[in-house]
Amino acid sequence: MIAVVQRVLSASIEVDGQVVSSIGEGILALVGFHKDDGLQDIEYIVNKIIHLRIFDDYDKSMNLSLLDISGELLIASQFTLLGDARKGRRPSYSNAMSPEKAAILYNDFLEFCKSIYNKVKSGIFQANMKISLVNTGPVTILLDSNKLI
Repeated sequence: MIAVVQRVLSASIEVDGQVVSSIGEGILALVGFHKDDGLQDIEYIVNKIIHLRIFDDYDKSMNLSLLDISGELLIASQFTLLGDARKGRRPSYSNAMSPEKAAILYNDFLEFCKSIYNKVKSGIFQANMKISLVNTGPVTILLDSNKLI
């Protein structure tokens, strides 16, 4: 599983001209599922996102987590994170999970997030989303559950 984690002052997701989710200060996480991902990958990524110390403390050092600041978490699925563009000019998505399986894992991902943190919002799986954000710092972190070592 791959997640792009961005520290934001605000973020929103629009589908068909309607804002479906929005947050204030917190994290926008774009998540993509590898064809071999499972519950262990979900637990790893969710715990990393919620406990990442990427928010400033009183000394302006990044020592605080989403929990510490009581920030919000906005999650959007993005299968293109699994795109492999090493060969040619058109990315290959052969390592991405099938949409049917990814829909189930995405829902499991959301449920696990909500079970350990109560300020979670999300986009709509497989929708054509317009995501707006104010990235602060900027702080953007790439997480990959397949690169644990």
